[in-house]
Amino acid sequence: MPVTVRLKPEDEKRLENLAKLTGRTKSYYIRQAIEEKLDEMEDIYIAEQRIEQPEEKRWSLEELMRGDDLEG
Repeated sequence: MPVTVRLKPEDEKRLENLAKLTGRTKSYYIRQAIEEKLDEMEDIYIAEQRIEQPEEKRWSLEELMRGDDLEG
């Protein structure tokens, strides 16, 4: 799916330099950056959603390490 992105001139230059240095395309690095950032953003969003649901049971790291009954 084609997408247009406007970059700051300094970011465009950095991307251009990276592509030249490595022999990869600018599109390659744009895709890599988006995939990595999306993973991070999804993790944050899911964590925030779970925090907002106080009725859900949460376990401490100690409970998880001990293997406490996590089902109930």
